[in-house]
Amino acid sequence: MILRHVAPALLGLSLITGPVLALDLSALSDDEKAEFGAQVREYLLENPEVIIEAINILEQRNAVAEAEADKQLVAANQEELFNDGYSWVGGNPDGDITLVEFMDYRCGYCRRAVPEVASLLESDGNIRLVIKELPILGEASIMSSRFAVATKQVAGDDAYKQVHDALLEFSGEPNEVTLRRISDGLGLDSDAIIVAMDSDDVTAEINQTRELARKMNISGTPSFVLGTEMLRGFLPADQMQQIADGVRADKS
Repeated sequence: MILRHVAPALLGLSLITGPVLALDLSALSDDEKAEFGAQVREYLLENPEVIIEAINILEQRNAVAEAEADKQLVAANQEELFNDGYSWVGGNPDGDITLVEFMDYRCGYCRRAVPEVASLLESDGNIRLVIKELPILGEASIMSSRFAVATKQVAGDDAYKQVHDALLEFSGEPNEVTLRRISDGLGLDSDAIIVAMDSDDVTAEINQTRELARKMNISGTPSFVLGTEMLRGFLPADQMQQIADGVRADKS
């Protein structure tokens, strides 16, 4: 604590300098409080590194608390995260650890994450991937996700992956014409997919993922869950690999 660094002689008070500082400010007179405050201010101005040290300790404690809270969120929602019954599953379906990605097709960092996730899956070989559609960046995001989910429901997982990859590379404005062009180019039933985009089933899937994101306190994309760990934001493959190794070590 900062006050322990202030010499008792300077304060003119009898302070406890053990692990806990006991100081009853209510027992001081107004003049004594003013003098005490002035002396503390003087000390801090002469030793500003103490403030930085205190801030660093606070940030470390907050980070530890947030990480623990995230682990509890993952544990409380693991069935919806890892086995919801509708999200696309890739990577190694029998992998010993699961990577869940909440993504938005209009998100620049989601696009940057594509080669990093692919590199991780290829180099590790034992990671199961779950993709969750979380359109949060406006109507273009919603239309893209509806198209992808409708493709999965109409044409299956392989078609979904093709459309998913195409949308992540697509730089134009998603509308019926451009989306038809994507599905036609992949040899899919564009009419059936376009009709399904507005179906209750597509709406229900997207809303379920939104509700899960709310429970997980996810407000941005990409967001990942890797085993028991929550990763809020873009990370390169090597850092995700280190986290995966740590999760495996904790399990053993």
